[in-house]
Order: sequence, then C-alpha cells, then structure tokens
Amino acid sequence: MTILSLARFQFAMTTVYHFFFVPFSIGTAFVVALMESMYVHTKDESYKKMTKFWGNIFLLSFAVGVVTGIIQEFQFGMNWSDYSRFMGDIFGAPLALEALLSFFIESTFIGLWVFTWDKVKPGLHAFFIWMTSFGSLTSALWILTANSFMQHPVGYVEKNGRATMVDFGALLKNPQLWYEFGHVILNAIMMGGVIFAGLAAFQLLKKKQASDAARHIYKKTLRLGLSISLIFAIFGLVLGDLQMQYLIKEQPMKFAATEAVYTTTGKHAPWTVVGIANSKQHKEEYNLDVPYALSILSYHSTSGAVTGMNELNAQYKHKYGKNIDYYQPVNTLFYSFRIMCGVAAWIILISLIGLIMSREKSQSLYRHRWLMWLIAITTFFPFLGNTAGWFVTEFGRVPWTVYGLFTIQQSVSPNVSVASLLTSNIIYFCLFTTLAIAMIALVVRELKKDPTQTIEPKFKKVLDPFDKEAF
Repeated sequence: MTILSLARFQFAMTTVYHFFFVPFSIGTAFVVALMESMYVHTKDESYKKMTKFWGNIFLLSFAVGVVTGIIQEFQFGMNWSDYSRFMGDIFGAPLALEALLSFFIESTFIGLWVFTWDKVKPGLHAFFIWMTSFGSLTSALWILTANSFMQHPVGYVEKNGRATMVDFGALLKNPQLWYEFGHVILNAIMMGGVIFAGLAAFQLLKKKQASDAARHIYKKTLRLGLSISLIFAIFGLVLGDLQMQYLIKEQPMKFAATEAVYTTTGKHAPWTVVGIANSKQHKEEYNLDVPYALSILSYHSTSGAVTGMNELNAQYKHKYGKNIDYYQPVNTLFYSFRIMCGVAAWIILISLIGLIMSREKSQSLYRHRWLMWLIAITTFFPFLGNTAGWFVTEFGRVPWTVYGLFTIQQSVSPNVSVASLLTSNIIYFCLFTTLAIAMIALVVRELKKDPTQTIEPKFKKVLDPFDKEAF
C-alpha cells in the first residue's frame, strides 16, 4: 500500500457513495414535484397522498446526500492539498455558487415544503418543491462545471504553478459541461422514476392485504414511475451517444479504452462485445467482435477508423513527456461502459413492458408476479449504472486530475502518511456502512406506513418567555 493508492481508494469510496445519493435526491425531488403538480391540476387527493408518502423517501436521500458530501469535501483537503492549490482559483467560484446559492435554495424551500402542508395554497406549496428541485439541479450544474474543467480545461492561464481563472463565462460555455450535465440530470430523473416504480412494485407484492385505496396509490406510482423512467432513459441514451461523439474528438484515449482498441482499426471497425485486455502487453485477447459495428456506433456510418491506444500513447509521450504512460485501466472502462449501457437498455425494456401490461384495459401485470419482481429488483439497477458511468468519467481521465495539465501523482498531499490514510479509510468505511444501514432501515420503516394515512408534522406551541402570560 502506498500513499497514492490509499488516497485514490479513499477518493473513489467517498465519491461513489456520495454519488449514490446525488442522482437519487435529484430524481426523486423531480418526481415528487411532478406528483404534487398533478394534484394541483386534477384536485385528485390520491396524488396528494402519493406526494406525502414518497416525499419522505426523497427527504431521507437528501439528508444522507448532505452528510456524504461533507465527508467528500473533507477528504479533498486532507489528501489532495497540492491539487487544491493548483485548482483552487478555478473551483472557488462554482463551488461558492453551489454552497451559497443552490444549497441555500434547496434548504430553504425544502423546509417550507415540509412544514407548510395545508397552511398555504396548493399551487404555492407545489412551487416550494419545484424550487427545491431547481436548487438540486443548479447544485449539480456548479459541481459539474468544476468537473468539466478537469475533463476539458478552458478559461484559464497558468501563473506560478497554479491554474488561474480569467473567464468564468468560458467555464459555463464549456461543451463538456453541457454533455455531462445533461447526461447526469436525465439519468437522475430516470433513476427517480425507477426507484418509485420499483418500491411500489415491492409494496404490491408484499402487502397483499393492503386496502384498495393503498393499492390504487401504489399502482398509480408504478405507472408514473415507469413512464418517467422510459422517457428519460431514452433521452439519456441519445445524449450519451452525442457525448461519445464529442469524446472521440476531445478525449480519444478514453473512447479507445472503453472499446479496448489498442491498435488503430481499419475504416470498417468491429465492435468488441466481450473480451479481455492484456494491460501489460497492450493488446486485446479473447474478443468476440461484431463486424462494422464500432464504425456504426462511433460515426453512424459503416466506415470510420478508431485511433488505438498504442498510437495515442506515443502521441501523448511526445506532447506531454516520456516519463509516464498514458494508458488507462482498460478492463475497468470497457466493462463499466457496457454495464452503464446495459442498465439503460434494461430499464427501457422493463418500463415499456410494464406500461403495456399495466394499462387500464389489461392490468395483466399484476397477475404476473415474476414480472412484478423484475420491476422491483430493477430498483437497484440505476445505482449500478450511475456508478459505472462515473467510473468511465473519472478513470477515463487517468493519468490526469486536470486533463493535460496536472497528474494524479502531482495532486496528492505531501504530508500525509500511510498510517493516517489507512486509519481514515477504515473510519470512512465504517461511517458509510453505518449510514447505509440507517438509510435502508429508515426507508423500510417509511414503506411500512399506509400511504392513505399520511400525517403532517405537528409541533408543540412554544411560549414567548417575555410574554406576560408565559408564567
């Protein structure tokens, strides 16, 4: 174990765990806002009960997401101080906007939403949850503004060994930002639909003695969730394809690694369905290829060569220096990319089948328990797909923290020790495990409640100690 390997593991652990809850809370906030808007529009009380019941799941994800985000920021300063010095001027503006603007909006309106049921008009109350959703969306925008700079640096100059921002507008116009932001948000909303549909399926499977009113709410949630997951999964795939077209030009090494292309292909490039890359000898082994398919996927044409990693590595050595290799963890990227795409395809398929079989004239879905179980189990798939996608984004930048400017080796704190990193890794792991257990237990407790018997928060009247009637 080295300082660098332990610091990288800690970053991966904190980031992956935090990213479980970022799209979770973004997606569920959007779906809950949509539910309440349907209540305002239709005056159907079942939508109000749906909003209250599933809103508690959103609140839990938001709370855990805040805690994990604080831990992630803490380990940045602890383990990556040289990176923080190099990037501080660039990160400062978007992260300040995230904390002072977006999180302020989220925390303010989430409080108004929780504590003003039936105290304000329904339209105003729905506005509160939409503003909460807006805050979460803009929060993601500012974070991804910083991350997109790491992928494609713009609007800066280097002074005294640091990246100094000279054009904030350039950060916002960064093409990488809008591909990344759009892809993340579309998949986050898809995730919200999948989670609520899957949890509703669990409820219909387990609560056989539930009242007709409760089952009606679960069924409406299921159809709404499947509709959202189908629409946004399709949009997410389309935008993901556009993003890959961009990566072919801007990050060709990442693209080549996701397809395990070591040697530059001919003009009719085959697509490797499964295979194993030999990272030591820099070659592909045991491949199952589909002729022409990679050219079609890459260029939407039967002809189009893909530059291989061996050729790109030679180019980068000439451009950036010969002291390091620029190869990326090919097997990780190769299978992470396929898991991400496979999850999206599965969600589209299961959502389409579920919607067809649950339409009002048929209702055959509820007679096929095996299909209901498939929908229920799909609840966990977006977590896997989002993690795989984040692996592609972050591992695809190796060996850089800031693409072409600053390497991982340059970024680690010079004053940390193996012992301190090992200790903090153990502490973080135990903390995350505890949070995960608590989150699961609280979600299960919420699901045991009857959605038709929603209870609003009540507080004892607090007397003003200076009031003459207080004593």
